[in-house]
Amino acid sequence: MIKFSVIVPVYNRPDELKELLESLNKQTFQNFEVIIVEDGSTLKSDTIVQQFEKDLDIKYFFKSNSGPGQSRNYGSERAQGDYHVFFDSDCIIPDRYFEIVNKRLSEKPVDAYGGPDMAHPDFSAVQKSINYSMTSFFTTGGIRGGMKNEKKFHPRSFNMGFSKKVYENTKGFSKMRFGEDVDMSLRIIENGFTTTLIKEAAVYHKRRVDYKKFFKQVFNSGIARINLFKRHPKSLKLVHFLPTGFTLGLFLLLALCVLSIYFLIPIGFFIVVIFFDSLRLNKNFKVAFLSVISSFIQLLAYGFGFIKSFFKRIILRQDEFHAYRKNFYK
Repeated sequence: MIKFSVIVPVYNRPDELKELLESLNKQTFQNFEVIIVEDGSTLKSDTIVQQFEKDLDIKYFFKSNSGPGQSRNYGSERAQGDYHVFFDSDCIIPDRYFEIVNKRLSEKPVDAYGGPDMAHPDFSAVQKSINYSMTSFFTTGGIRGGMKNEKKFHPRSFNMGFSKKVYENTKGFSKMRFGEDVDMSLRIIENGFTTTLIKEAAVYHKRRVDYKKFFKQVFNSGIARINLFKRHPKSLKLVHFLPTGFTLGLFLLLALCVLSIYFLIPIGFFIVVIFFDSLRLNKNFKVAFLSVISSFIQLLAYGFGFIKSFFKRIILRQDEFHAYRKNFYK
């Protein structure tokens, strides 16, 4: 059996952490330890962790704020498992997750793996709409968790695992505040390690609970894509330009509609496609309507972040940066 070390960085989210720990306590495969790294929170989770000390092999550490990547490294330094598994604090883990992962890695060992994310039936309509926009084929979300080439999959930190040897060789996550998980995946591959997607090992991922926070998150993802390009020049693909093309095209069509209302037809067509695709998947009119809003936010926020970062980093040749540093969680 493979021994897993579950590492969770947390910042001011005790309620969400409780749901995560409850789901870990229900796992059908229990050969794992849990390491909670409190990243300088003002709203601490120590009392939540204490509630699970009798049921889980769990350890709690508090450190000064340094961001999720360095907090994951802090946990890895103290991990005892063969595999280090990373979840975001806003995840809920299906009961058979570790049973599935242990079976897959025992049969076909790899150095690193990742899995997709999905919406829980109990999530709010806004959360379900955000999940749709982050996973849909009609947005850039379809790239995540749906790659056809599973052997070149880039795991994301909300559902990611790699061997102790990988950590020792790569020294873990970089100091990037956003995109650090993609950077880690790229370095894993660049160092000759193997990765795979385990489609059955999905997690429920709450993401941001409102559109303002969602915009901030995706805006920073757009910025991070250029930061990643500067670190890994071969990582930038044509698909990463699509949100920028959507953003520029949308404003062009809106400007041209002054000349003719027919220029609104492509926008209307996109709205109809998103609405009925979400309705097909979620079976809920409210979620379908909100999916249109979240899809526009996702594409525009990523596009704006990408454009800003391209201008500052490629044109002006400025140093690496990200936005909303002080108020990201507000």
